[in-house]
Amino acid sequence: MASTIGDAPPVPSLMAPLPRTTVHMAIDMQRVFAEATAWQMHDFHSIVPNIAAIAEALPDSTFFTRFVVPHTAEHAHGHWQTYYRRWTEFTGAVMPPELVDIVDSLTPYAKPEMLIDKLTYSVFEAPDCVPRLDALNTTTIIFTGVETDVCVLASLLTAVDRGYRVIAVADALGSSSAEGHHATLTHVLTRLPDQVEIVDTSTVLSAIKERKQGLLF
Repeated sequence: MASTIGDAPPVPSLMAPLPRTTVHMAIDMQRVFAEATAWQMHDFHSIVPNIAAIAEALPDSTFFTRFVVPHTAEHAHGHWQTYYRRWTEFTGAVMPPELVDIVDSLTPYAKPEMLIDKLTYSVFEAPDCVPRLDALNTTTIIFTGVETDVCVLASLLTAVDRGYRVIAVADALGSSSAEGHHATLTHVLTRLPDQVEIVDTSTVLSAIKERKQGLLF
């Protein structure tokens, strides 16, 4: 049996066992994307309950990433300077610093020691990302967050390249571009059926529950 989320591909209701070396990576669930800014994702809050449920189920292995910004465009690396000349309002000299914070509804799950700050789309560009995954002997990464077609996609593809088992939770992902969101789930990730599993939140939670009950390894 399978369920369908929007016009995304069918989402399996069963998945392979989740090992104890599984982590949950919640990408950029920050105020800057939730509030009235030029980067706002209007259906941001619709995915928060699903991300909270997974974070609650994996309290000691949930990371929250934060997209952090340079003080000015000139402080950015390489061609990122061009990007921030366009988006001057999102440089540290202009943007209220609290917009970098994780949204209030998720802060109970975002432990300070489990935050990863990144200056680029992919979390793997953060110097402390891989060492922290290695410390947990990570083999499997569950991805949730925003935006499906930008930071999530960049992080997810790097995880594939590094040999992790990758799980994309379709109803816990979102984007300010509905077209980009659906294209990523429908046309991009489906090109990688041996490396990326597309599931829904209930399927992930069932797998976590079964593992905790000792039914799975």
